[in-house]
Amino acid sequence: VSTQSTWANNGALPLDLTNMVYGHEDGSNYIFHLLTGFGREPPFGITVDPGIFWNPYFHGGKIGMPPPLSDGMLEYEDGTPATVSQMAKDVVSFLNWTADPTLDARKVMCIKVGITWGIALVSTWYYVKFIWQFPKTRRFWFEKPFTYIRSGLRP
Repeated sequence: VSTQSTWANNGALPLDLTNMVYGHEDGSNYIFHLLTGFGREPPFGITVDPGIFWNPYFHGGKIGMPPPLSDGMLEYEDGTPATVSQMAKDVVSFLNWTADPTLDARKVMCIKVGITWGIALVSTWYYVKFIWQFPKTRRFWFEKPFTYIRSGLRP
């Protein structure tokens, strides 16, 4: 951690949010609320020192990080309004991807496996229902062979 980033955060270590999505309970929502929770007044009786900011979603409420997002910070190519909420959603989506970049590939593989198992299940049902039906329900009569010795007749 560089001293510049520590100095920029009033002496506090900057948050490493790359694994926060899975490392924190309800990680995506926590990060979204952490990014959008600045600008509220602290409750009565809580004093906030200069250079420290109040965020009700941060544990303890007091955080050394200034508000990282503000309206109109950037321009989207498609004309989407650059609100704090929209930018926080984009940041959370990016952090979800950095926490697990193979998630999309695994979802596609899961769909392929599900389709394959479905086809195998239907094929097995068809085989059992229609092809194996005749030998399965066929009735065999086994009788003792007629013997001349027991009947007393001679051939």
